[in-house]
Amino acid sequence: MICGFVQSTRRLHKNIFICRYAKIYRVINQISDQADLQAVVNTVKNWSDEWLLRFNIDKCRTVSYYVKNPICTQYHIIHENNTHILDKLDSVNDLGVIFDSNLSFKDHISTRNFIYMDHTSFLLLYKSMVRPHLEYATSVWCPYQKRDITEIEKVQKRATKLIISFKNMSYTDRLSRLKLPTLKYRRLRGDMIEVFKMTHNLYDPDVSLNLAYYSGTITRGNKYKLINHRFHYDLRKYYFSARIVNIWNSLPNHVVDVNSVNLLKARLDRFWNLDGPRCEI
Repeated sequence: MICGFVQSTRRLHKNIFICRYAKIYRVINQISDQADLQAVVNTVKNWSDEWLLRFNIDKCRTVSYYVKNPICTQYHIIHENNTHILDKLDSVNDLGVIFDSNLSFKDHISTRNFIYMDHTSFLLLYKSMVRPHLEYATSVWCPYQKRDITEIEKVQKRATKLIISFKNMSYTDRLSRLKLPTLKYRRLRGDMIEVFKMTHNLYDPDVSLNLAYYSGTITRGNKYKLINHRFHYDLRKYYFSARIVNIWNSLPNHVVDVNSVNLLKARLDRFWNLDGPRCEI
């Protein structure tokens, strides 16, 4: 279980604001771990007072992430000689992604939603103002349970019905007429784009995810083949670093051994379109 501590905004002078968003966390396996985290909170609070960067106490919160059997925890800040007990949240919005205590991302998925228009206007508005919200940070919260996949797909289903002439068509026909893939396909494609950027050093290697490459002599797949690991918990195999391995390894060399993201996108769409994953829901 990880407990997070969040600090927010403080007003320094009449027209001067300093905005901060800080997180303190620790794995809590026993009660002594809670005391250690509280000690860190106290240290940070003392430092902020010394340097006149005082907390906005009303905006400080805690949240715990756990699989099962959470340890009951409580944290506080001493402010003006009063002990302020920090509110504990079941979920928190962190950089646009809603993290709930079980890391199921159900709250994030349920908040994605969309009303009416013609073919051209719909595509313009949907692609620029709606779909980015549906796809933001999917490498983190990508659903793996069928009900969650269906739930997020319903947003696009309802949106495509806003075009009056398409209202009585099936979802597959609407996507075909609009030349839109399913959101599931977009998430899968997005994962492959992220892996491409990592394997081709388009990200800073000091902060990028460290992927393990396969060093065997088997020639099937591509030359950027990754090692597949086993995991004790089912949940772990759906994390980004695990779920992308088999899919990435199945791509042929002519798809992934390219020098630009746009070329990868074109070849990926062309390759996968043979098997029709664009219409998969």
